[in-house]
Amino acid sequence: MFGKGMGNMAGMMKKVQKMQADMQKMQEELKQRTVEASVGGGAVTVVMNGEKVLESLKLNPSAVDPEDVEMLEDLIMAAVNEASKKVDDLLSQEMSKVTGGLNLPGLF
Repeated sequence: MFGKGMGNMAGMMKKVQKMQADMQKMQEELKQRTVEASVGGGAVTVVMNGEKVLESLKLNPSAVDPEDVEMLEDLIMAAVNEASKKVDDLLSQEMSKVTGGLNLPGLF
C-alpha cells in the first residue's frame, strides 16, 4: 500500500516538473512576442513586449496639440494601459494551455 502511494507521488512530481519546465519555456517565448494597442482612432499607438517593456510609441501628428497636452497624456496612458492588459491576457491564455486551465495563483 505504501509503495503504490509513493509511485503515484513520483508520477505527480514528474507532471509538476514538466509543467514548470513548460511554463518557463512559455515565459521565455512570451518575451519575444509583442502586442499593439491603439487609442483615439489611431492617435496613439504603442507596441509592448511580453515583459511589459514598451518597444515603440507612435503619435499621429493630429494628436499633438500644444493647447491640449493633457489630452495627449491621457491618450498615451490609455494606450500603455491597454497594451499592458493585452500582455496580461496573452500570458493568461498561454499559461492556461500549460496548466490545463488550472487556476494556480502566484505562479505567474
